[in-house]
Amino acid sequence: MTGLAAGDDGALGFPEGFTWGASTAAYQIEGAAGADGKGPSVWDTFSHTPGKVRGGDTGDVACDSYHRYREDVALIASLGLTSYRFSISWPRVQPGGRGAANQRGLDYYRALLDELGEHGITATATLYHWDLPQELQDQGGWAARDTAGRFAEYASLTAGALGDRVARWITLNEPQVVSTNGYRNGDHAPGLRDPAAASAATHHLLLGHGLATRALRAAGAASVGITLDLHPVRVLGDGGSAGLERGRLITDAAANGIYLGPVLHGRYPEHAPEALLPPPALIAGGDLETISAPLDFLGVNYYSPIFLRAGDPADLRRNEQPARCRVPGVVEYLPDDLERTPMGWLVDASGLHQILVDVSRQAPGLPLYVTENGCAAEDYVNPDGEVNDVERVRYLHTHLEAAARAIKDGASLAGYFVWSLLDNFEWGWGYQKRFGIVFVDFGTQRRIPKASAAFYSNVVRANAIPLLPAAWPR
Repeated sequence: MTGLAAGDDGALGFPEGFTWGASTAAYQIEGAAGADGKGPSVWDTFSHTPGKVRGGDTGDVACDSYHRYREDVALIASLGLTSYRFSISWPRVQPGGRGAANQRGLDYYRALLDELGEHGITATATLYHWDLPQELQDQGGWAARDTAGRFAEYASLTAGALGDRVARWITLNEPQVVSTNGYRNGDHAPGLRDPAAASAATHHLLLGHGLATRALRAAGAASVGITLDLHPVRVLGDGGSAGLERGRLITDAAANGIYLGPVLHGRYPEHAPEALLPPPALIAGGDLETISAPLDFLGVNYYSPIFLRAGDPADLRRNEQPARCRVPGVVEYLPDDLERTPMGWLVDASGLHQILVDVSRQAPGLPLYVTENGCAAEDYVNPDGEVNDVERVRYLHTHLEAAARAIKDGASLAGYFVWSLLDNFEWGWGYQKRFGIVFVDFGTQRRIPKASAAFYSNVVRANAIPLLPAAWPR
């Protein structure tokens, strides 16, 4: 891959052969919850539990992409994208999480992959984007070691059936969110508030990744990776104080290192809080070697950084919250000068640059893909039938510029996938938060490309972005 180039008009260019894509997840877009032999997932159960999802929304229909995949692939092609990252629903392929494949489920993914191939779009398939078969959850879910073995069997079965059509395999999407939100604080399926189960799930998710990596390669997979959500940790004020530096080390270990460390280096980080780490008794001989098998690439999901400053956790001020590091005199802080999305997440494109450069220093030469990056916005269709999501255009512009500058500064970035192709079922928020570059009218299933889709398509076709307007924050 050649280096960055600046166009005659001053545009910031990306390397030749750079991959441009969009991402989705099965439960968020497919619908067809019980169609063609699909079994229930933990998200089917969770979303149908009163009070768990805003508005009582479920993924039963979602974007109905199970029936509208040709329309969605045509949209991807119309934008000029070169790859599509989607996830495979484990309970659609193996309804109970074990045993023979559901052929009708595999047929759906074969048809999707064939449609992508006919449009010259490569497939980036995620094996696990949070929809664990409910039968496996009933037997302990990711808190049970057996689930890692079941996941490897599912990976082998799926790759054997679909591998000739898939360019890149991602084992897991954001295992940190599964453990933290699903098993520790209960905001996501399966809705547990069990610290011991969360710590066990951390290790078994990583072990499942390692075992699935081995199974995928045995099935002939050409390229295998994992996607992690990463957050740069920054200190405001007197960054030289011992307390703040200790807080930074612990926070970075908790937010990033517990997953990045075992995958890249074969060890859990020394600064990680003991309460988050799996008990040594759960770590069998050879586990960490399995987890740290060399990757072909690493997927990076980036949304926001974490800021620390000196403060009193017992007397929080505006924009402060207790620090996950639990270091006396340290709080987490949301700076006033940074925008926030409707999700309440900070907008800071420089954090994407920092993460890409930092990870490339940790793993020199390892190809990185931004597998998710995007924002929710208050989108609506105007009287002209258009969706002018200027906030998202600005967000994408600043983050794409940060990605380009990261390449210039040594990051091994090989591709970028916007989150998300479509407005969809946004987990616990239901249909109240829109992340798509394509608007979905959930009542009619009409798709309307937004202004951000046009902007992104222009970047893709040029393989370059215009220089950032001086009035826009970096």
